[in-house]
Amino acid sequence: MKSSAITRLNTQQADFYPQLDKLLAWDEVSDKQVNDIVDEVLHAVKTRGDEALLEYTQRFDRVSIDTPIGLKLDAARLQEALERIPAEQLQALKSAAERITRYHERQTQDSWQYEEADGTVLGQKITPMQRVGVYVPGGKAAYPSTVLMNVLPAKVAGVEEVIMVVPTPDDEVNDLVLAAAAIAGVDMVFTVGGAQAVAALAYGTEMVPKVDIIVGPGNIFVATAKKNVYGVVGIDMIAGPSEILVLCDGKTDPDWIAMDLFSQAEHDENAQSILVSTDGDFLDRVSESIDRLLPTMPRAEIIGTSLANRGVLIQVSSLSEAAQISNHIAPEHLELSIEDPQALLPEIRHAGAIFMGRYTAEALGDYCAGPNHVLPTSGTARFSSPLGVYDFQKRSSLIMCSADGASELGKVASVLAHGEGLQAHAKSAEYRIKS
Repeated sequence: MKSSAITRLNTQQADFYPQLDKLLAWDEVSDKQVNDIVDEVLHAVKTRGDEALLEYTQRFDRVSIDTPIGLKLDAARLQEALERIPAEQLQALKSAAERITRYHERQTQDSWQYEEADGTVLGQKITPMQRVGVYVPGGKAAYPSTVLMNVLPAKVAGVEEVIMVVPTPDDEVNDLVLAAAAIAGVDMVFTVGGAQAVAALAYGTEMVPKVDIIVGPGNIFVATAKKNVYGVVGIDMIAGPSEILVLCDGKTDPDWIAMDLFSQAEHDENAQSILVSTDGDFLDRVSESIDRLLPTMPRAEIIGTSLANRGVLIQVSSLSEAAQISNHIAPEHLELSIEDPQALLPEIRHAGAIFMGRYTAEALGDYCAGPNHVLPTSGTARFSSPLGVYDFQKRSSLIMCSADGASELGKVASVLAHGEGLQAHAKSAEYRIKS
């Protein structure tokens, strides 16, 4: 692919925003065939439990396991993986886990109460969820970072039990993923994937405990299943393709910027990489870097397709205009590769994660910087946030009225209840009013 295949836009174009929105458009809705398959799987696992779970796992993942209990890995198997991986990988996992834990410990919230003058007590009780399900893609692909990013915030939140599901197609078990599970403190692991794994976590089976929330990425079948069981359990989000927006003043090494764009484009053909700069000549230099570096990449075909289909280089008149465009896009990952990122930060309203300065590659956030890499995509950063400790905690309101407080509140409640035509509400409050 030549970089000339990447769309070039300029904010001076009369049709700039329509052209940009066309490139941003992403339809995450599953087609009817996917929905039909997912509905069948969900119903089967809900009604037939482990029997259906094993059948679908054998069919879709081609495993040799012939009994449901064989789908469960014990703690000893995780420990074996921990001891088998190279020392360098073990140290990297431990270092990343330590940084992720330390960051998320700052997100913890405490219960609180206060007492009003009449003795009425109001407050909020913070309670961790009891059981969490984590979906981790498996097989030949290894995503230990997914394990750490989804499990550790739950552990910091105080979740009692974390259940991990990971498919093992063709009996391919990945030691790096299991080692990450051991380090993160996963309590139970099942070698199942797809919609059947989501169904087992949502409804529970004889073997797989029902969870309170399901988090973690997956293919279209997993995403559709999570969407369909929402309400039975909580979910983290429905994630679209990965995205990066690099905002650059033209003074960063163009090779660095090209590789930052590649880092998202290599995820899959639908990933989106966008570069915004005030310097048109710099956009040309990045294009040259793309042409030169792309052939050296093992996933060059995927990167090239992603950049040609959804990539865009945008020239703007100022950094403030660049910030406006970034807010319009609301990217999953935003790199502020500029001289003074702190100065521009107040103008940034919508982004999943903000990587500040020339040295802060998005890839660092994917693995070990500390903040969570589970981020809102497809513009949903306008109203949602990264996965965190708060996603694994519930808040309960506390109300304890004194006699005087109940009497005064009762007068207000009575008026409002009668106004709504709810006489029982009014009477209930009025009984507590002092005569």
